[in-house]
Order: sequence, then C-alpha cells, then structure tokens
Amino acid sequence: MLSERQLEERKLRQERILSSALEVFKENGLDGATMDSIAENAGFGKATLYYYFSSKEEVFLGVMEEGWKSLMESLEVIIQEEQSPRKTFIKILVQIAHNAKQRPNLYEFLFQAPKAINLTDFDDQKWKKYQSQLYSILKGLLDDGIKHKEFPKLNTNLMFKAIGGLFTGLIFFGDEKKNSISEDEVEVLLTNLISKQ
Repeated sequence: MLSERQLEERKLRQERILSSALEVFKENGLDGATMDSIAENAGFGKATLYYYFSSKEEVFLGVMEEGWKSLMESLEVIIQEEQSPRKTFIKILVQIAHNAKQRPNLYEFLFQAPKAINLTDFDDQKWKKYQSQLYSILKGLLDDGIKHKEFPKLNTNLMFKAIGGLFTGLIFFGDEKKNSISEDEVEVLLTNLISKQ
C-alpha cells in the first residue's frame, strides 16, 4: 500500500509528464513527438514514462482528459449558482477565458488539437465526455435563454458555433497583455452578435 506522500509524488510525476508532453506535442505535433522526447523534456527516464503511459497516443489522450476535466471542475460553482441562463452563460465564458489566459498553451491545444489531428483512430477518449458535457451545458443555457427571452429565437446550433468562434478569437487573438476578459466584454460580444428581443 502506498503512503499519502508516495501517492502525491506519483500525481506530481504524472502532471510533470503531461505538462512536458504538451510542450512536445505543440512543438512537433503528434506524429513528430516520441516517447524519448517526452521523457527527456520531463526529465525522466523512459521506464518512468512507460510506467504511467504505454504510448505517445496515451499521453496525448491524458493531456486532453486532464485539461478538459480541470476546465469542467472550474465551472462547477458557476453552474450551481443557478442564475439566469444569460448570466450563467456569460460567467462560464468569462471563466473559460480566465483559464485560457492563465494557461494559454493548454487551452489552445485543447481547442485546436481535435481539429488538427485525426482522432477517429483513438479508442478510449474520456476527454470527449467533458467536452460534450460543456457543449451540452452551453447549448442548454442558450435554449433556456431563448425560452426566457434572454436570447433571440435563433437556431441554437448556429448561434453556439458563431459565439464559439468569436469567443475563441477573443481569447487567443485579442490583447495578449490583458490578463482577463470581463463579463461586460462578453456581454458586448453577445449583444453585437445577437440582440435581445
């Protein structure tokens, strides 16, 4: 049986591997990454790396899962506050923007990697559960907001994609010196895209 300290050390090693792997994937892509380069970047021997992950694909999925899981955990309090659909929607976008500003490499990877890499060959993609959960929450808030006349009556799928694209641009291509995006800025973004009825 492992002690608490040993379990904590295991968790820290795993986090270090995932963080180092993110750098390797961003620099070389999935095809150009190797277990050797991930181990070297993490400062571990390959035996340690293989103890936690059996392949670079498994490491890739680990980065995706941990990233999406931590994103969802950061939204829990906001969702439980149960404010109006529009207010909750805005607060979620602000929190995602805050997370992305704190860890831009991770969030750019989370949102861009699925578009750049053919993931259909991967079997166990637990991260997709978290991604689907987030998208369902946001679409549900749009639907509820339409019902309560907080958003205009539009196709929620199209509205969701349009807002997602604009918001991603705001986070990753906006003012890099700014550390956060305010609720007012997100409100302006929404108002310019769709006006309340």
